[in-house]
Amino acid sequence: MPLFSIIIAVYNDWTALPACLSSLNQQKRETDFEVILVDDGSEEPAPEKIRQWSHCLPLAIERQTHKGISAARNRGIQISKGSLLLFVDADSRLQINCLTTLKSAIAALPQENYFQLHLIGDCSRFVGRTEHLRLTMLQEHLLQPNGSIRYLNTAGFAIRRSSVPSDGDLFNPAAIRAEDTLLLATLIQRGELPFFVPDAVVQHMVPSSLLKCLRKDVRSAYLEGGTYALIAYKGIKIRMSQRERWHMLWLMWKTAKIASVGWLACFGLILRQTLSRATSLIYRLLHTRSASSSTNPASLNGAL
Repeated sequence: MPLFSIIIAVYNDWTALPACLSSLNQQKRETDFEVILVDDGSEEPAPEKIRQWSHCLPLAIERQTHKGISAARNRGIQISKGSLLLFVDADSRLQINCLTTLKSAIAALPQENYFQLHLIGDCSRFVGRTEHLRLTMLQEHLLQPNGSIRYLNTAGFAIRRSSVPSDGDLFNPAAIRAEDTLLLATLIQRGELPFFVPDAVVQHMVPSSLLKCLRKDVRSAYLEGGTYALIAYKGIKIRMSQRERWHMLWLMWKTAKIASVGWLACFGLILRQTLSRATSLIYRLLHTRSASSSTNPASLNGAL
């Protein structure tokens, strides 16, 4: 029986996946794990170059009709066997000793059930530096004095199986994007937060082209709008206040002084954040009335 079940939901993103699997292969001497790859109805099934990874990794590939990332992750939970579930994305890369560090942290914290890994960007590229700056800001700002964090990102998130609903539906299928934020809202409502594991590091990759990255940001921000409408029914404050945004801006300038990041990345991130924020506002303007009349709060019951 493996200790970790590493669950990766994929939809047409076969290009980024080999680097993720390679990073997992480098961890295999550190602890027992299985890799559950859930193909969420991609246009083409997993190519042979992905299937070949089963020769060096305990890899299982499950294909389902396209139901969304939440349903894909839930399916991964249902067929997994590990006592600890680790969620990563196809564009995640576990850094050296990540699983060993996470294993030690979980063993030392029996009272904790949820664990947020430390996310970084690829500072060798300009767009990667903007992502590193974004992640650094968020994690510094949202880290709590007791070591927990008001942040949940399934690019690197772990949970004890004992804390997963018996039917395996950890994520609400109604959330097309930002399903991890919806899960965080549920945990906040329960008075729980993930524990931050700073030495278990996962590098989150973004498109190398700034234009492609901006397109992805805008699309994500629009799709996340529906999830934030669901969160609103919970009465949980997730979005930052204007004061918090100014504090984040100060953190941005502070972090940009680091040589590996630089001021140019700061301006790039401001552009990314501005477009995402504008897209979110457009979504709210277009959907507020229809969402308030048609969205059923009962759909939140499957969130956790």
